[in-house]
Amino acid sequence: MDFTDVSLTSLRVFRTVAERGTFTAAALSLGYTQSAVSRQIASIERAAGAELLERRREGVRLTAAGRVVMRRATVVLDEIDAAARELSGLPEPGGTVRLGWVPSAGAHLVPEALASLRRSDPGLRVISREGTTPALARALRAGSIDLALLASAPPFRAPDDESPPLVLRTLTERSLCLAVPAEHPLARADFVDVADLRGQQWIASPSAGEDRLMGVWPGLDERPEIVHTARDWLAKLHLVAAGCGLTTVSRSLVSAAPPGVRILEVRGGPQELRRLSVARLPQPPTEAARRLEAALRAAAVGTEAATSP
Repeated sequence: MDFTDVSLTSLRVFRTVAERGTFTAAALSLGYTQSAVSRQIASIERAAGAELLERRREGVRLTAAGRVVMRRATVVLDEIDAAARELSGLPEPGGTVRLGWVPSAGAHLVPEALASLRRSDPGLRVISREGTTPALARALRAGSIDLALLASAPPFRAPDDESPPLVLRTLTERSLCLAVPAEHPLARADFVDVADLRGQQWIASPSAGEDRLMGVWPGLDERPEIVHTARDWLAKLHLVAAGCGLTTVSRSLVSAAPPGVRILEVRGGPQELRRLSVARLPQPPTEAARRLEAALRAAAVGTEAATSP
């Protein structure tokens, strides 16, 4: 089979596997069986005459040949999608840009930037989606998004070890805070001492790799008691309001906290920082992506001022 005979279905499956990181996740996303995904990948690798995905225990990553195919496949698939939109009558006079963002950026930053763009640049079409930092880094490399808002903690390493490195620009860098029920004894003071966090009950993200202790104050010298798990930060804050435990939050979420929650600084230990960066591939961005990035930077400045103590 010649590579010029590769089907669009195989290309889409290949891009989805690279983006999602595993065959299983790609199958769920596409509504295929895992065996169907495996057959499509085997077909495109036979046509390429090379292994395109390196299979690892924790998932897959693109090989050198895979990066070549991904770069070209992204162009092909984007052009097909653009043709489909044009045929369906969707105007795109200002261009389209695809944005991925971590949940904490959805509280203020993303809505503020999009609202500003609707006023200043109504012809610019933005398609966005939420995800974790690892998933969004994979989506950037797979070409399914153009920009991503990624979160990181010290020592602020790159979101992945793929080559070439992603271009990262810091938007905000804020201290991590603690969300406490308003009736909790810790809520009586203006801050919490780190020593008082021993023996507390915590609301954290579901156990999954690097996120297993997200929501628990970092560096505690004990095994934390996690009583509730939730992926959504707003669900966590409502559980805090109900008196179900404590959780960590970015300072950017202070104004979004529901009644019954106090957001406090933690003192007595190393300062815990969280950085929000905008990321893209190293090739020059489109004009639409530039305008969206400028709006995100402006919104970050405004949000920083609004949530500063």
